[in-house]
Amino acid sequence: MNEETKIREIATYTSKCPICGRDLVIKDYRYNIPYYGDIIISVAKCENCGFRHTDVLTISNGGPRRIIYRVEEPEDSNALLIKSSTCRIEIPELGVTIEPGTYSQGYISTIEGLILDVIEVTEYLCSQEDSPKEKCHEVMKLLEKARNNETSYTVIIDDHLGICDIVNPRKKPIYQKLHA
Repeated sequence: MNEETKIREIATYTSKCPICGRDLVIKDYRYNIPYYGDIIISVAKCENCGFRHTDVLTISNGGPRRIIYRVEEPEDSNALLIKSSTCRIEIPELGVTIEPGTYSQGYISTIEGLILDVIEVTEYLCSQEDSPKEKCHEVMKLLEKARNNETSYTVIIDDHLGICDIVNPRKKPIYQKLHA
């Protein structure tokens, strides 16, 4: 890893853990993402109860915006996803909506990683005794097609803080201004 993309710790501080009330150690790291720029990764961890929270912030933001990214070729799912804890993600063709909430986390992944996360959550929900088995089967078939690059789909991110992005040097997403 060259010096430009190295992760550097820039701050460490403590707060109160929202679960047990003991010390929560928070470390902030600065990281340069090629084709994107600098971000801050914030990691909070409680040694007492194991609570953990991460978030991703950009050094500068682009203002409230909607990001639209179409996955049509297998390589498109390799795009880097920079997701804040405050954004809303929708994949209409797959019936997926991810709303921000109290325990939402920011992270860096790929579009494929996002699909794998959705599959994991869906498998868990479908394993519940009262889940609608037929609907679960339909949704899982769609998600598996997306994972195996057998269907096209659109990832839409509503980002009111202008922190999120989808980075692919060969294919740019569409950016639209969001109105508050």
